Amino acid sequence: MPDALVSIAQHYHGRTKYDPDTLAKQARPLDFSRQPATFKTYRVGAEVDLKPYLEEENLDQGDEVANWMRLSRLLINTYGLTAKFPTATGQTFYLRSAPSAGGLYPAEIYIISRGTRLLPAGLYNYQVRSHTLWRYWEDHVWQGLQQACFWHPTLEATHLAMVVTGVFYRSAWRYQDRAYRRICLDAGHLLGNLELASAVVDYRPHLIASFADRAVADLLYLDPAEEGALAVLPLADLLTVEQNLPCAQVAFATPPQTEFSAVPDGELLNYFHQVTAIAPTANAPNWAMRPTGDTPQPADTLEDKYNLPFGLRVPTGSPAIDWGPHLDQLETTLFKRRSTRRFSGGSMSLELLKQLLDFTYQPHHYRDQGFDPDPDYGDRSLVHTFVVACGIEGLDDGCYYYAPRSEELRQVRFKNFRRELHYLCLGQELGRDAAAVVFHTADLAGAVAAYGDRVYRYLHFDAGHLGQRLNLAAVRLGLGVSGIGGFYDDQVNEVLGIPADEAVIYITTLGQAG
Repeated sequence: MPDALVSIAQHYHGRTKYDPDTLAKQARPLDFSRQPATFKTYRVGAEVDLKPYLEEENLDQGDEVANWMRLSRLLINTYGLTAKFPTATGQTFYLRSAPSAGGLYPAEIYIISRGTRLLPAGLYNYQVRSHTLWRYWEDHVWQGLQQACFWHPTLEATHLAMVVTGVFYRSAWRYQDRAYRRICLDAGHLLGNLELASAVVDYRPHLIASFADRAVADLLYLDPAEEGALAVLPLADLLTVEQNLPCAQVAFATPPQTEFSAVPDGELLNYFHQVTAIAPTANAPNWAMRPTGDTPQPADTLEDKYNLPFGLRVPTGSPAIDWGPHLDQLETTLFKRRSTRRFSGGSMSLELLKQLLDFTYQPHHYRDQGFDPDPDYGDRSLVHTFVVACGIEGLDDGCYYYAPRSEELRQVRFKNFRRELHYLCLGQELGRDAAAVVFHTADLAGAVAAYGDRVYRYLHFDAGHLGQRLNLAAVRLGLGVSGIGGFYDDQVNEVLGIPADEAVIYITTLGQAG
């Protein structure tokens, strides 16, 4: 298709596809002398130590200590250090509660304080290795944040906001221009953790996806050529009456369409991020308020397309996963989560698969356990789900479309796809030996028509968010799980029978760990 007929998002997606005929030619050896650090450091500022507030004996030491404990637990459960071990090069490798492609951790977390009893007004960076906040700017910047977010209503009542950014080279060092996909998926993993961890400590994050990019970068003192803001998240304190506010409809300011030419390889990632930025002079989105709770999802074209009178349909209603009193098992699971390196090839039950799907796609079923029944996504109706069953006891092998409104699996193709999955996942044995493989897809052209090229970020946020819910549910149920961001894009659609206009965004493999 000529460039004149496609958007920059479609152009970027097409140019960063993996193809069996070209992948070997595109590959290059990694230059370990240029391997980026996965942590930021600051020379000037002050440290706020959060480690003392992880101790259980602090529970009865008053409201101020209790509030420190809430903030400390929120950050460590969202993106904190969960393990470390030495590598063959003599360095230390750190694992975090949110997964990252290649263990590169491009995301950074910043806290902006309006001025609270705990955190004086200013800018803070979350230092993962030491579980501290580094206050690197002492000033009142909240009004600047409000202006950069086009006066989003949730910023009127809240006093803390988290900003998630991506440091481009951390991921591009290994994945080149395709790294932007991985960076946004990693941000989605983090957003999934934040949503769930907030339920443990009575916070409520509100996703702001539309903001003036350069204004937020300037506010945080970022170099926009190296690091870009991805999401702004006001943190409502649910223990404070005036912050118990309804969700704001996630609205989108659309950046202007940009003419693009032949951007050289190696520059496409930064170019794409910059041309999907929103200017401070853009028309403000309509931040209409909406009630919390169950909200009807927009019409899903694939749900209608696969609503055929014939073909196998499998209801997916299931008893809820028990996350324990006060969601104790959620925190345990966040720290236990690891990406599975090998599956045994063994099977898993249909009931387990149903529980995984129920927790991931039906959050309102978990209201009684204290979870947010209506968490913020970009637009979850744009992300579709296909499940390939290769070893599910009680379910025929094949590719199924998951219909979230009807809560059922609808078979698309009958076949055991183990051999094909091995090939589609770039020869990774995880694809071959998994009992089930979940594919998240999106009608990219339709999404761009609705929201502009910036929607590419939101699609990957939402797919990563859903993938992280799958991750944690699988670990809680004793299953192995691993995400896959590298695959032969077009061949997935051809082999599995997924509509050609559905861009494959993310893959999650599930099964018995080997």
